[in-house]
Amino acid sequence: MRRSLVTLASALLLTAAVSPALSQSANLANPAALREQAPAQFKAKFDTSKGIFVLDIQRNWAPNGADRFYNLVKNGFYDNVRFFRVITGFMVQFGVNGDPRISAPWREAKLKDDPVLQSNKRGYITYAMAGPNTRTSQVFINFGDNSNLDSQGFSPFGRVVQGMEIVDKLNAEYGEGAPRGRGPDQGRVQTEGNAYLMKDFGKLDYVNRATIEK
Repeated sequence: MRRSLVTLASALLLTAAVSPALSQSANLANPAALREQAPAQFKAKFDTSKGIFVLDIQRNWAPNGADRFYNLVKNGFYDNVRFFRVITGFMVQFGVNGDPRISAPWREAKLKDDPVLQSNKRGYITYAMAGPNTRTSQVFINFGDNSNLDSQGFSPFGRVVQGMEIVDKLNAEYGEGAPRGRGPDQGRVQTEGNAYLMKDFGKLDYVNRATIEK
């Protein structure tokens, strides 16, 4: 009887340890479950392979974008993602989850556009998009003054307030993605995830963990 109780207790402890992770994964694969309104202002800390940088997010700059980013960071979406498109002097792009089963539903979870209230200046973070109302989970940080993007609808929702020197150090050796460059093919990033990136682009920098700062 004692052995049975010990075994049962061990199983309960294991379940308690695993359940949050399983619950989090289930939420991440269901965009409709992650619709919490973000605070008016919050900070997101990114612990990366090159060091730490911190983003200050202002919801009134781009409410739809800020809410989405808050939910993604809070639920661990950006943990272990690769900075797969790094173009010196232009920007660094990331935001495809390393697990294709998680990233797939987000490709169709498109956000309505926010008005462009801020400019795409150095250190400002903005969603990547492929036309009106196509923002999902991919974002980029501007390396320089990219104000030419403002008129195209790219709406910044925050900026780097600590560690821009870390962002500057992210590995840019692969440059632009295929087919225009020698970097990762974004279609394969979406369908194969980190398995593809680790095999063929093993020197890419990555996010260890992203968290909402209290």
